[in-house]
Amino acid sequence: MKKKGTAINKKPEFSRPVERYFYDLDKTYGEGNYTLYAIFLFLSFFAIMGLIWMIPFPQLDFLVKMNAHTFLNWGSFFIAIVIYCYLKLAPTLSYAVLFTIGIMSYFIVQLEYIERDGGPSVVLVCSILAIIGLAGLFFTSNNAKKGEASFLNLLTIGPIWLWSKVFDRLKWKY
Repeated sequence: MKKKGTAINKKPEFSRPVERYFYDLDKTYGEGNYTLYAIFLFLSFFAIMGLIWMIPFPQLDFLVKMNAHTFLNWGSFFIAIVIYCYLKLAPTLSYAVLFTIGIMSYFIVQLEYIERDGGPSVVLVCSILAIIGLAGLFFTSNNAKKGEASFLNLLTIGPIWLWSKVFDRLKWKY
């Protein structure tokens, strides 16, 4: 028998803010295909990072003398902000995302070498991948049931949410 004044669909209490985000994403996208989400999120994140990476950065004389100008670009600031935000939510998962970003950075640099040798522009490749990734995410998320998590939550919290699924499967704490 239910007591008066209790909510039927009351949210559980969470000890950390990241658990609330994961709960909302699980309710909205939890019955979808994690493999498709992972592929499209990876493509979207990689492409957005590549596009930000290619924004021209001012060449500062002291950085050129120290030969550090190749490592400092707008992508570096993007990575720092993303990792900081994820670190505040779930430190262990942020390290997994940092590992993933390291692999992505390697491939972006390889795309720069291909462009330098006469291949397609990094901006063109990343734009095409962004369109594919975002369209794929949009269409797979439209098939998800309507919950409290938005498409923007999937894009921003999605990478650590998917890593949390890997950690859950391996029975690792985060």
